[in-house]
Amino acid sequence: MSKVLLLNGSPNPGGCTATALHEMIDIFTNEGVETEIIQVGIKPIRGCTTCGACDNNGKCIFDDLVNEVAPKFEVADGLVVGSPVFYGSPNGTLLSFLDRLFYSTTFSKHMKVGAAVVSCRRGGNTASFDVLNKYFTISGMPVASSTYWNQVHGFTAEDVKKDLEGLQTMRNLARNMVFLMKAIEDAKERYGYPEVERDAFTSFHDGKKDSFIFG
Repeated sequence: MSKVLLLNGSPNPGGCTATALHEMIDIFTNEGVETEIIQVGIKPIRGCTTCGACDNNGKCIFDDLVNEVAPKFEVADGLVVGSPVFYGSPNGTLLSFLDRLFYSTTFSKHMKVGAAVVSCRRGGNTASFDVLNKYFTISGMPVASSTYWNQVHGFTAEDVKKDLEGLQTMRNLARNMVFLMKAIEDAKERYGYPEVERDAFTSFHDGKKDSFIFG
């Protein structure tokens, strides 16, 4: 059975972002996909300090939700990252969480299906959508799309329930994720995963790992 991990970057566990994610969960459940939703936005998550301890420990030195979620991410076939729009960008707590989750974990994310979901009252949605997708594209994760940008509009959960096109987009997104996960699993059995080269690491400083991420 496939499993999808859903991260809610909103500090409101029953708000607009949650409404969008639960619309997807209904589809996943009907398709026999196991799901788990994790509330990130309400947690006190600090940002990465580029200390490098994860290189030796295999996990982040700050032992919080990041290390709790990491093994769940490792076994998941898909990851949905949802966030409200704050000042034209995803929630800062969520971004700190994702920076540390992706940077501190050594397991391969290759061919896990990723999808970003954003909610906004009015604007900043596509900019936030773009930011979240970058975590997937740097990690070899196929990005799921839908019939519009993966977004819903509303100031409250009740508003989002009136955004019929937004909810439709969420349902189509979930169906596309299910298809991709099945197709990737089938292709893995038939052909194996594509080769990944890791030898080259261009750096004009001293080649340290942190210079690649943080300049």
